[in-house]
Amino acid sequence: MKRLLPRLLFGVLCIALIFGHVVGNWQIPLLSLLDKHSYDVRVRAFMPDTLDERIVIVDIDEKSLGELGRWPWNRKVMSDLVRKLTDDYRVAVIGFDIVFAERDDSSGLPVLESLANGELRDNAAFRRALEMQRQYLDYDQIFAETLHDRPTVLGFHFSERPGSSPGSALPAPQQFAEPLPPGQFPVWPGYGGNLAAFQEAAASGGHFNPKIDEDGIIRRVPLLAVNEGKYYPALSLAMLQYLVGQGQLLPYIPAPGEPVEAIEVQGLRGMTRLPIDEEGCALIPYRGHEGSFPYISAADVLAGRADLEQLFGRIVLIGTSAPGLKDLRATPVGGSYPGVETHANLLAGALDGSIKEKPYYMLAAEVVALVLAGGVLALWLPFLSPLRGTLLTLGVFALLAATNLALWQAHVVMPIASVTLAILLIYVFNAAWGFFWESNAKRQFTALFGQYVPPELVDEMAKNPEEYSMEGRNAEMSVLFSDVRNFTTISEGLPPRELTALMNEYLGAMTIIVQNHRGTLDKYIGDAIMAFWGAPVANPRHAREAVITAIEMQARLDSLGKAFAAKGWPALKIGIGINSGTMTVGDMGSPVRKSYTVMGDAVNLGARLEGITKEYGVGIAVGEKTRDACPDIVFRELDKVRVKGKASAVSIYEPLGTTESVTPEQLEALASWSRALTLYREKSWDAAETVLRELQQQAPDTALYRIYLERIAHLRQLPPDSSEWDDGITTFRTK
Repeated sequence: MKRLLPRLLFGVLCIALIFGHVVGNWQIPLLSLLDKHSYDVRVRAFMPDTLDERIVIVDIDEKSLGELGRWPWNRKVMSDLVRKLTDDYRVAVIGFDIVFAERDDSSGLPVLESLANGELRDNAAFRRALEMQRQYLDYDQIFAETLHDRPTVLGFHFSERPGSSPGSALPAPQQFAEPLPPGQFPVWPGYGGNLAAFQEAAASGGHFNPKIDEDGIIRRVPLLAVNEGKYYPALSLAMLQYLVGQGQLLPYIPAPGEPVEAIEVQGLRGMTRLPIDEEGCALIPYRGHEGSFPYISAADVLAGRADLEQLFGRIVLIGTSAPGLKDLRATPVGGSYPGVETHANLLAGALDGSIKEKPYYMLAAEVVALVLAGGVLALWLPFLSPLRGTLLTLGVFALLAATNLALWQAHVVMPIASVTLAILLIYVFNAAWGFFWESNAKRQFTALFGQYVPPELVDEMAKNPEEYSMEGRNAEMSVLFSDVRNFTTISEGLPPRELTALMNEYLGAMTIIVQNHRGTLDKYIGDAIMAFWGAPVANPRHAREAVITAIEMQARLDSLGKAFAAKGWPALKIGIGINSGTMTVGDMGSPVRKSYTVMGDAVNLGARLEGITKEYGVGIAVGEKTRDACPDIVFRELDKVRVKGKASAVSIYEPLGTTESVTPEQLEALASWSRALTLYREKSWDAAETVLRELQQQAPDTALYRIYLERIAHLRQLPPDSSEWDDGITTFRTK
C-alpha cells in the first residue's frame, strides 16, 4: 500500500488543483485555452455546413468597384442600392455592416455654395440655378430620404476611447421595465456612429462589436452594450427586432439578484429567445466555412441583373469582400472569415433557435463530472494492470464524451477540458510511475549481473595495447544514439523468448554496421545503442563514418522488417541522433565496474537529437558540426532548436544521402523546402504555406511538411511578438 500512496496522492492533488480553476479560486491559462479550442472542435464537427438562403449578403466586391469606382461610393449610389433592394427586389430588411460617419461632398455642392456666397453672390441667375439643383446635389439628404420609411438597420461601433465622431448619433436606446443587473454587459464610453440625419431616418441601428477572446478568436457577440448608462443592441439583434414586428426586448432573469440568462424578443410575429452568458454575450452558431450565405454583387443589384427569387423577401446584409476593404476575422471555422458573416450566423441561429447556451447550472455539472471521473481513476488506477487501467480510462472518457455530445445536440455547452485534463494527467502519471518502477528494477538487475559482461573493445585493444591509453582525454569525436520507437508496446505484445530473439537479431545487425565503419560500441541501454567514432583509434573522418552508419542502419532496418514479418514479429522503427565536437573519453566508473565511454556537452546534444527525431517525423537528426564535416553528403535542414539544458540554439539536419545517390527530384524538393523554411523564419506565413502545400502534394507522407503547416496555422491564431520570435527557434523543455 505504501508503494501506491504517491499515485493516490497525485490523483487527489490533481483533482483539487483543477477544481479550484473550475470554481474560480484561481486560473490555469492552459485549461482556459483548451476549453476554447475544444469548443471550436465541436463547432467544426457538428456545423451543418449548408447554404442558408434566407439571408443574403449584398457584396461590395471587386466587380462592384470595377464598375462603380473606388470606395467609398457617393450617397447617391447608396440611395439607388437601397431603393433597388426595397422597391424592386422587395427584401424584408437591410442591415448595414458599414458606418456612414462623414458627410458626402462628392457632388461639388459645397464648392457651388462657396461661389454663391463669394464671387457670384451678386449673380441672381446663378443663385436661382443652384437652389433649383440643390435637391439633386445634396447626396446626404437624398440618402436620408431614401432610408426614411424603408426597412433599414444601420450599423455602428463602440470604442474604448470616450467621445464620438462629429455629427454622428446613436439610435434610440432600449427601454426596460426594470433595471438590468449591473456589470454583466460591456461598457464602451465612445462610439463611431452614423450621421444623425441617417440614423434618425433609418428604422433602427445596432453595433457590430464582437467579443474577442484571449486567443484572438471571435466566438461571441454582446447582444447589448452600454454607453453612458444606456443599452444598445447588436446589429443582428436590431434586425431581428424589426423582423418580428418592432419587437420589444425582455431580459430573462431566473431569480432576483441573478444575471440575465437570455434576451427574449417579443413582437407581433411571436417571441424569440437568445441565450447569453455571464458577460452578456451570445455564442455565434457558425453554420460552416466562408460562403454559408448567398453573395450577390452590389453592381448586379444596381444594374438589375440580380435574380429576383434570390432576394425577394430575404434578409439582406450589406458588407464588403473587395481586396483592401475585406473585414476579416479569426473564428473557430476559419482564420480569415468575413466579418459580415458573423452577423448573418447569429441572426440565422436566432431564427432557428440554435444558439448554444451555457446555463449557470453547468458549473455544478462540471464539478460533479470532475469529482466522479477523476475520483474513479485516482482511486482505481493504482490497483489495476496497465491493460485494465487503459480500458477503464477509455471507458470513463467515452462516457464523458457521449454525455457532452448529447448536451451539445440539445444546444447546451458543457466544458470538457477540465475533466479531460484530469483524466489524462492521472492516467499518464500512473503509467509513467509504473514504467519508472519497472526501469528501476531492471537497473538493479543490471548492477547485479553487469560485472560478468566482457568490456567492449577488448579484442582490438589487446592487439597493440602499447598504442592506446585508457586515461581520460579530450578529443574531437562523433557520437551516435539510436532508440527503438514504441519499444514498451512491442515488449508487451511478445512472449519473453520471442522478444529476446527479436532484440538479439536487431542489435546484432546494427552492431555489425557500427563495427564495419570502425565505430566503438559504447553500450546497449535496453533497446538503445550508443556508439562513438574517433577513439580509442583516431579517425579524421569520424563524422562521415557516423552519418553513413546511420543511413545504413535505417536501410538495414527495412530488410529486417521483411524477415521479422515472416516470423510474426512487429516491424521496428528507430530514431538516430548524431553530434560531433569536443568530448571527454576514457575509462570511467567505480572500482567494481569501469567502462570506456564518452561524456560532455557534445554527447548530451547527440542524445537530445535522437529524442528530437520523432518531433519532426525523421529517422536521423545531426548537429551543425557533423553536417559541416561531411561535404559529400546532402543534408536537409530541419529547424533551429534550443534543447533542454542549453542556452544557445543549434541548427539540426537530416542526411538524405551522398551527392552521387541523391536524385534530381530530391534536390529540387530540397531547394523548395529551403525556400519555405526561409519564408517561415521571415514570418511570411502565406508564402511559406504555399510552398509547403506544393511539397506536401508531391510527398504526402512527409511528416515534416505537415508539422510546419500546423505551426503556421497556430502562429496565425497566436502571432508571436517580434521580441519573442528569434528567427523561429524551437525550444524543447524536455529531454
